[in-house]
Amino acid sequence: MARQRFDSLRRQVDRWLFRVGRPDPTPLVLRQRRIFVLPTPAGLAFAAALMVMLLTSINYNLSLGYALVFLLGGVAFASIVHAFRNLLHLSLRPGRSEPVFAGERARFSILVSNARPTRRPGLRLNAHGAIAAFELAANDTADIALSCPTERRGWMRLGRVVIETTYPLGLIRAWSVLVPDQRCLVYPAPEPFPPPLPEGTADSAGRRPGHAGDDDFAGLRPHQPSDSPRHVAWKTLARGGPMLTKQFAGLVAGEIHLDWDTLPWALGTDARLSRLVAWVLAAERGAQAYSLALPDGITAVDRGPQHTATCLKRLALFGNGASADV
Repeated sequence: MARQRFDSLRRQVDRWLFRVGRPDPTPLVLRQRRIFVLPTPAGLAFAAALMVMLLTSINYNLSLGYALVFLLGGVAFASIVHAFRNLLHLSLRPGRSEPVFAGERARFSILVSNARPTRRPGLRLNAHGAIAAFELAANDTADIALSCPTERRGWMRLGRVVIETTYPLGLIRAWSVLVPDQRCLVYPAPEPFPPPLPEGTADSAGRRPGHAGDDDFAGLRPHQPSDSPRHVAWKTLARGGPMLTKQFAGLVAGEIHLDWDTLPWALGTDARLSRLVAWVLAAERGAQAYSLALPDGITAVDRGPQHTATCLKRLALFGNGASADV
């Protein structure tokens, strides 16, 4: 209980001292004015024990007691310097953050560099409740990942990050607070069991002029429930492999139009976005060309990873007052 109260008080003091403002310019170098030092709960207990030992030595006039108290006190004071120097002149830069779906954990990458010819042990990064412990070798750079939970779609900023250490004895905590200019795009979570894709505007078995028919084998893709049984790669399945569907160069799938206005009005905004996300992913898996129509604009018919990323970004930022180009 006492530890929980101490941690809560420490967090409140941190929020008051280090109010989150504008992102820090990069690279961010930890200099003397950015590093703070305070005793840990173990350090406070150690100080109380030294005080009891000192009073006992004074009361009984114990010379060896004085020597032990001053020796242990000197070691404790020396640990302040070591903890402070363990953070001094570290350099931090934001790395890449790949988009994720709501409910998944966003991975924020931070590059931490040690320009000194000595190692830096016992370091920790803390943000959004995620903690990453690491150490740096001499003249080394480490890519530290913070895995933070996501709850809603849109841009998720990394915000306030704490780098800290209790090296070498755990009696002193040295820490610094930084706000890197880093964010992660969170897509809406796809609907778990969406209805089938809308029908395309062209025959899914139509043929491109100038191309061969079913004899022009183009490759394999994951099987979809709507695929024809005659296109299933039965030989692969018989060998114990996954169920795959053969693709042929002579076949062209119909263009699919995913339209916000065709969805049932009973669905709320988030439910509509989840269904459209599921359809976008299904169309991409089936290598089908599709367009996306939302109240704020239309994405032209296309296919491929770049087109999928553009559509998912529009769905993530829909209604947030932010353009998909932000």
